[in-house]
Amino acid sequence: MKDNITWKIAGEAGFGIMSSGIMLARAFTRAGYHVFAENDYPSLIRGGHNIVSVRIGAKPFLGMNRDLHMLVALNTESVEKHRNELREGTLVLYDPRDKDWKASELPAGVKLMPLPLRDIVTQLNADVIMRNTIALGASVALLGAPFEHLSSVIRDQFIRKGAEVVDQNIKIAQAGFDYVHEHFSGETSVVLSPGTYTEKLVVVNGSEAVGLGAVRAGLKFAAIYPMTPINALITFLADHAKEFNIVYKQPEDEISGINMAIGASISGVRSMVATSGGGFALQVEGLSLAGMVEAPIVIDLGMRAGPATGMPTYTEQGELLFAIHAGHGEFPRIVLAPADAVEAYAFTTLAFNLADRYQIPVFLLTDKYLNESQWCIPVSFLQKPVTIDRGKLLTGDTGMKDGEFHRFDTESVDGVSPRSVPGTKHGQYYANSYEHDGTGHVADDAKGRKAMADKRLRKMAAIVKDILPPTQIGDKDPDITFVTWGTTRGPVLSAMDLLRAQGKKVSVISFPWVFPFPAAEAKELLTKAKRVIDVEQNATAQLSQLIRTETGIDIQERIVKYDGRSFLPEEIAEQAMKGT
Repeated sequence: MKDNITWKIAGEAGFGIMSSGIMLARAFTRAGYHVFAENDYPSLIRGGHNIVSVRIGAKPFLGMNRDLHMLVALNTESVEKHRNELREGTLVLYDPRDKDWKASELPAGVKLMPLPLRDIVTQLNADVIMRNTIALGASVALLGAPFEHLSSVIRDQFIRKGAEVVDQNIKIAQAGFDYVHEHFSGETSVVLSPGTYTEKLVVVNGSEAVGLGAVRAGLKFAAIYPMTPINALITFLADHAKEFNIVYKQPEDEISGINMAIGASISGVRSMVATSGGGFALQVEGLSLAGMVEAPIVIDLGMRAGPATGMPTYTEQGELLFAIHAGHGEFPRIVLAPADAVEAYAFTTLAFNLADRYQIPVFLLTDKYLNESQWCIPVSFLQKPVTIDRGKLLTGDTGMKDGEFHRFDTESVDGVSPRSVPGTKHGQYYANSYEHDGTGHVADDAKGRKAMADKRLRKMAAIVKDILPPTQIGDKDPDITFVTWGTTRGPVLSAMDLLRAQGKKVSVISFPWVFPFPAAEAKELLTKAKRVIDVEQNATAQLSQLIRTETGIDIQERIVKYDGRSFLPEEIAEQAMKGT
């Protein structure tokens, strides 16, 4: 029995590739396994080669690796495209009517498993698109799991379409399951060890985790224009808007989106926007407006491969410095970088509190890898109470006379002054894009300008007490110290385990909070290190640039990846060993 396996399904877009991966992941989560699923697809309206990889483990793991135990090929191209990933022992499920593969055509030791997908759908009077459902049933059988794990997921997936649709899908999946037991009963090489999880897990993508966190934090308004890879957040908020008593608006573009969210924030409700690089470029003027009127706002910046349109459906960490420096003029902001769906949820709730507490924009730097992959989160974690801190928000009479309320009080020690919402008695003020005095009236005198700029920037000193320090995991006195941020943490931690197995002492320093940068903590950790390697999913090692700027430490060794594909731990470990 295996502790974990990696399963991959591939084929033409439109044949249920994505849904198959999600359903398999959910089926095994319900059976007590830890799962992770990652997709890969081109930026095409129709067609193209789609892939979903699912890793299933009896014990926790941190992401994908180079293994491939089972390939479900829904067309001939899928075998050809993934030939270089096949290893000794890999099972290849394919329809011989596409091509009857011979062992000599593939790497040594690959096990061919002909599965007559088209014949089965014909026999059952089903649509050819349902080949994926047959393959799911067959896969569950080969992994040694009871069929009920899959049938319960099918039932939940299709219940809205009626009992007839549910029964048909279960029947078709059962046909694939039975075919394996009838024809490949001796194949036990990928049977999984029993799952060890006893608590309930939920499978969500990173954008759904952000959405859950936002709702728990009291989100009431979101204006989001569709843009890969944050679209699942739109689906989540739009589908549940009535249930959660929130307003989701799809604006005509990203510019109007951020301005609508700023307006909602000024009116007193928690609001957010989400976008990707090109969309955020359009929002930068609105970002500066939020800085000027001191409006709390949360911005989910889902990174993808750029510049320009780039590769919309592939991943990258190319906007770290953009998020930190975007905007004209100087004003404070906070930038958080979650590494997985658990942090995406937790950091979103934190982001709303920080935005209100300091009356500033707060960024969540996510990426396609986080946004669209499927992650496990314990239900108990989602059920924990969430603290909501609205900061210096006035909810009643200010106790002042008309004209006495100073929304932008330059005397505030921490730079944060009380704010009112429309309708607050004696709490009126002006909010426009011009420099202003304490009541918001336009003012351009030199002394007042300096006082107002100082007021806003004093927030930076106040924010320091809330900074999440970098985390260090691993061995004491390590031979190798990896430095990373965001979603590269998982692959780097997995690489650490591989290097330890080769006798190396390794530690990983990860930065969940990237701005304002925790310079003192970073300097203390890095000055002790013997050999430091920066690992990032961009070409210019942007975190290392930030570290050099903030601490003076110049990290010489870098492992960077910018081909749009996520890091594998093996490639990190191999590159690190080259320098030994």
